[in-house]
Amino acid sequence: MSKQSFQTEVGQLLQLIIHSLYSHKEIFLRELVSNASDALDKLRYLTLTKDAFKSLDFDPKIQLEFHDGENPSLTISDNGIGMSKKELTDNLGTIARSGTKNFLSKMSGDAKKDSQLIGQFGVGFYSAFMVADQVEVSSKKAGAKEAWTWTSDGQSGFDISKGVQKESGTRITLHLNENGKEFANRWQIENLVKKYSDHIDFPIMLTYTDVEYDKEGKEKKTEIKTEQVNHAKAFWTRSKNELKTEDYQAFYQSISHGSDEAMDWVHVKAEGNLEFTLLLYIPQKASPDLFRVDYQSGVKLYVNRVFITDDDKDLLPPWMRFVKGVIDSSDLPLNVSREILQQNRIMTKIKSNAVKKVLSQLKTLSKDGDKYNVFFKEFGRLIKEGIYQDFEHKDALTELLRFKSTQSDDLISLKDYLGRMNDDQKSIYYITGQNQVSLKNSPLLELYTKKNVEVLLLDDEIDEIIISSVPKYDDKELKSVNRSGSADELGDDIDKDLEKSSKPLIKKLKKALGEKVKDVKLSTRLSDSPSCIVMDENDPTVQMQEILRSMGQADIPTIKPILEINPKHELVEKLKSDTNSFDDIALLLYEQALLQEGIKLEDTAGFVKRMNRLISTK
Repeated sequence: MSKQSFQTEVGQLLQLIIHSLYSHKEIFLRELVSNASDALDKLRYLTLTKDAFKSLDFDPKIQLEFHDGENPSLTISDNGIGMSKKELTDNLGTIARSGTKNFLSKMSGDAKKDSQLIGQFGVGFYSAFMVADQVEVSSKKAGAKEAWTWTSDGQSGFDISKGVQKESGTRITLHLNENGKEFANRWQIENLVKKYSDHIDFPIMLTYTDVEYDKEGKEKKTEIKTEQVNHAKAFWTRSKNELKTEDYQAFYQSISHGSDEAMDWVHVKAEGNLEFTLLLYIPQKASPDLFRVDYQSGVKLYVNRVFITDDDKDLLPPWMRFVKGVIDSSDLPLNVSREILQQNRIMTKIKSNAVKKVLSQLKTLSKDGDKYNVFFKEFGRLIKEGIYQDFEHKDALTELLRFKSTQSDDLISLKDYLGRMNDDQKSIYYITGQNQVSLKNSPLLELYTKKNVEVLLLDDEIDEIIISSVPKYDDKELKSVNRSGSADELGDDIDKDLEKSSKPLIKKLKKALGEKVKDVKLSTRLSDSPSCIVMDENDPTVQMQEILRSMGQADIPTIKPILEINPKHELVEKLKSDTNSFDDIALLLYEQALLQEGIKLEDTAGFVKRMNRLISTK
């Protein structure tokens, strides 16, 4: 027997589970039964595709046994793929996924939320320690000669020793503690299986002692019985007519390893030239690894109910990675590889159908504004990703976009915007920047506010990238307020005399600012502010330049902005006569325009000195 220590992250996780998740302790049975089902799935696949396993006498089932009394225990066993000594150590003693480590480093302390994360990160086995003070895992890998036993109290590490086991599979024995002794009970176990695991596609057998009593209440007959306690039919193969909302929600919770309900779902059975079943869920909450490179796919692929993979990110487009569920095909080969899947025409058609069905469901969902806003706040960034990545479905995705605006506290669609446009308005206007507050207060909006023109507020950094993919909507051009020409169709022409008298000032400003700006112009958009910065029509905005650099494109040249000044503002008027402070005021006009757009100044110390000089001269 060899004593080994848990990896640091496992120790952290066990402390979280044991001390924080008491109210969710019953999920341990769901997690252990789900693991047993996965083990049976894997061995069933080998018996159908690998010659070495085809002769195996495989009668898949999950067995539950319990003992009450002074030393209560519960055993969950399966005759699935089993684990080797190394796999017992790797699977039960360490956490390999960086996403789990990241989760542990940022734990919120919210027990409900954390209970979901435990299952989502694939470490549900450890939930056993909520109800047990000692856990024994005996396992024999299919095709191996030796069996091994892993034992732990969840605190001091674990032991691994040679075991005795004839058949392949895994047997987990929980020595129940005070919190767990209630689960050494036939009715409790049966109810939990029906609640969480009725859909498991293998028989779940419960062994119990049936005691018969006589009329006086004395024990008359004792018999050991074994009964199947689950439906044992793949949930997605069942008719929609026989399923209720609570059935769909229960299945969703079993595959999402959480307690949240799904927002909506698509259940489709296609027959004819191409036969497949889709059961795809739209969650209410984003999984914590959704925007990580190593995110876990939420969709499982089956062929005729035989599990193939749950780790192929190409089953759906990347922007649909929020979707969870099942794809089951009758036309794919059982031994289909990841490489074949990527090129398989059948899988391509199934994938296309899945995308269309989900998009259709999202369109229906979007008719319920409050409900869809909840979805968009969680997954809107993925819809935006889709517009940039998925040209085939760009139009449908564009309809699903929602925006903040200058005239609405609610998220609005482009269609909503069109319905509220002024009769003489020719374009759809938007402004991009770093946050909603700075955008709403931007001097770039003064003209649009004056003319009662609504402007969309795009404060997500990805907006800069995706909005260029939507140049028009319903024949209306989308125009950026951040660009120099956007105000031309709304602004009044500058008085000729004012333009002429301002030429010397413009010339002096260009000289004072030098290479900091591309140009200096009189503004038609400003009424209250003295200055603003915009970009030339075909130049990337300052924010876009920063995004490109953050994406690793360090060679992006710095493209200078255009400074627009308000010739009627008192600060600009002061420039015409104040020759002593001209350079300071010129730089302040430029710097305050940068600050109002949320852009960090290169020389904050110089800015402060100039401000102090001007204040002290008043």
